[in-house]
Amino acid sequence: MAAFDAVRPPSADVIADCVHCGFCLPTCPTYSLWGEEMDSPRGRIVLMSEGLEEGSELSRTMVTHLDRCLGCMACVTACPSGVRYDELIEDTRSQIERNFDRTPRERLVRRVVFETFTHPRRLSALRPAVAAGRRLGLASAARRRRGGLLSRLPLLRTLLALSPPASSEHPPALTPARGTPRGRVALLQGCVQRAFFGGVNAATARVLAAEGFEVHAPAEPRCCGALQMHAGDDEPARELARRTIAALERFDAVVVNAAGCGSAMKDYPHLLRDDHGWAARAGAFSARVQDVAELLADSGPVAPRGEVRLRLAYHDACHLAHAQAVREQPRELLRAIPGIELLEPDGWEICCGSAGIWNLVNPEPAEELGRRKARNLLDTGAEAVAAGNPGCALQIAAHTEALGRALPVLHPVELLDRSIRAGEAA
Repeated sequence: MAAFDAVRPPSADVIADCVHCGFCLPTCPTYSLWGEEMDSPRGRIVLMSEGLEEGSELSRTMVTHLDRCLGCMACVTACPSGVRYDELIEDTRSQIERNFDRTPRERLVRRVVFETFTHPRRLSALRPAVAAGRRLGLASAARRRRGGLLSRLPLLRTLLALSPPASSEHPPALTPARGTPRGRVALLQGCVQRAFFGGVNAATARVLAAEGFEVHAPAEPRCCGALQMHAGDDEPARELARRTIAALERFDAVVVNAAGCGSAMKDYPHLLRDDHGWAARAGAFSARVQDVAELLADSGPVAPRGEVRLRLAYHDACHLAHAQAVREQPRELLRAIPGIELLEPDGWEICCGSAGIWNLVNPEPAEELGRRKARNLLDTGAEAVAAGNPGCALQIAAHTEALGRALPVLHPVELLDRSIRAGEAA
């Protein structure tokens, strides 16, 4: 008997790769918040090792320290030993969700999140209410107010503060390639991205088409499973992964514009490693998944670029920079836009505090991380921020406004779209 069961436990061999050197400590958001060894990657690896031991117990203390991990994977970038902490934490979280008796409140919050956020139609049905709340000033009030009722209801305050401006724009099912054809790609529309950032999807389709790609934006899959996968709800995540593979594997490439989705889809081989009917398909599929910045940087520009005059701070989304090691490509694309002055904030490697559902289940520390990130971005003197993930966009917009100078947050592909349109009009 041990804390963990025999269903895909964290690998003892991967755990053994950690030499406890401490290079991960300065990059870990929770270690920077609390300075507690068990809230660092190497400390959590110790807990994982203990969970494999006979006679160990999945205690509330152990679960608390593991729950506090944002899953930002900055430690993966920092680790000189190449420890696959991403695989360890995902497998460990699945163990927790199967074997630990969460409180009724914890179960309710997770169920509401997964039954809402992973269903774009349900999210879209909330758009009128979100728009009404913004017109009434509830979002701004939640972002600025420290006292009163909202301070005693941190989850509600977080939901209100992060409520996005709704976009009614969406890409067509097919956007023909312009000029010499360069490939036939699928664009993952996603769940949160589709419901609230449809304009980013539409801009992505336009940019890819202008660069010679035939872009298909199918309605299915509804969700790639990233939120549930990163939170340990692995069986629903595995089913969504299978649906995603089945829907998109026929295309030359699968293009993603949300960092969390891209990292999850590239991790399907690990998620489905013991599924004999899908493991090989998952490997072939994931090899074709590319962030939109990867595809555009690799293929090179064809469409003309026009001027976009803007002092722009670039924010590294964790699941793009750390989980996918995509750091230079978005910068390369943005620097190629005439008129863009690209600015680099301090602490690029530290998470903004969004991290999937982390800011919903840990609203107060997420606020502190959001404020730190917002201060660093504001200190650059930027007029806007570029970020390649919807959760980051919501978090940064909320906390720059809370600090008194709201910065617009744009996806890099929106700026490319703007530039290409200007170039074609010239």
